[in-house]
Amino acid sequence: MKRNTAIALVSSSLLGLVLLSPAHAAERATLVPGCIKSSATGHTPATVKQPLVASKKFAKALTLKTNCGDIVISLLGSKAPITVTSMTALANAGYFNKSLCHRLTTQGLFVLQCGDPTASGGGSPTGWTGYIDENLPKTGPKNYPAGTVAMANSGPKTNGSQFFLVYQDTQLGSNYTIWGKITKGLDLVQKIGEVGAYQMNGTQAMYAGDGYPIQMVEIIKASAK
Repeated sequence: MKRNTAIALVSSSLLGLVLLSPAHAAERATLVPGCIKSSATGHTPATVKQPLVASKKFAKALTLKTNCGDIVISLLGSKAPITVTSMTALANAGYFNKSLCHRLTTQGLFVLQCGDPTASGGGSPTGWTGYIDENLPKTGPKNYPAGTVAMANSGPKTNGSQFFLVYQDTQLGSNYTIWGKITKGLDLVQKIGEVGAYQMNGTQAMYAGDGYPIQMVEIIKASAK
């Protein structure tokens, strides 16, 4: 998943403008039951010092407390040491707090992309240099199975803070560091995927296979331990 995809944002109050085909107008939901309203917006990221070496002791899990419920990620420190060290540092410094997941794909690729406080699709930690790719999967069908957590990037060794959650088996190029697996909350991400994504066409929000999640998803707080 490329890191620099820019997607227009629409407040939840405009979701009534989503255009539906007549056949599906009565069938498509615009909210996931249990999600609470989010007021988060794109903002300047917190400044976090970049770790230059891997931790000697890795956190075991990273928890994303979202407005739809908790998503718990089991961390693969032994397979992606620099990535897990970096993501742990960002989470525990509050970098992801009150940030929006800015991209959802629902056709061919099935991922929810998060980790950019600017919500622009192009954000990365200030002053960081891209770090190495690790634990890359083999090329082939379903090489990013449901539950996979991997880094988004804009080319080799450009990892920063953006990552994606795979909610259905997906095939991608073997270019994205796999650093965790969802052990709780995969069902939440799947429900968000079912509601769908949108892009703007002028002042109208239109269903799209690749766009901003219709169900707004806010990372209220992230922590790793």
